[in-house]
Amino acid sequence: MVLRVASPERFRATREAVAGSGAALGALVAGGATAGSLWFSEGAHFPPCQLCWYQRIAMYPLAVLLTIAAVRHDRGIRPYGIALAGLGLAVSAWHNVIETFPTIHAGGCDPTNPCTIRWVEGLGFWTIPRMAAVCFTLVLAALLLDRTEPEPA
Repeated sequence: MVLRVASPERFRATREAVAGSGAALGALVAGGATAGSLWFSEGAHFPPCQLCWYQRIAMYPLAVLLTIAAVRHDRGIRPYGIALAGLGLAVSAWHNVIETFPTIHAGGCDPTNPCTIRWVEGLGFWTIPRMAAVCFTLVLAALLLDRTEPEPA
């Protein structure tokens, strides 16, 4: 939205560049996020918390559905992908809030694996919920920018 208002030409060029590729771009992001989350739990042995499971419930189907949609050039998947990515982003946003301010959610999760544990802190900022939020945002952006109808004059 900011790009559309601040620089309509750049926004139009971005939409033209993404046109027809939104599902494929979203599938790449969702596939990478799925692989990363599986590596964190199975490779690094970080047990997923309750909110991580909810985010996985949104991300894993996106990887499959968007891949199928990209192969079949099926644009009908957009609303479902947007809904899943939006719900995942909402859960991820809440996870980021309680990870940053643990007293907000004190005692609300599993005491042996609370949602406030920071398993990864790359560069002091890149925690798992923040990475998930970025991935959901990128999937949303790819799907929202991928439109074939002409711009209003």
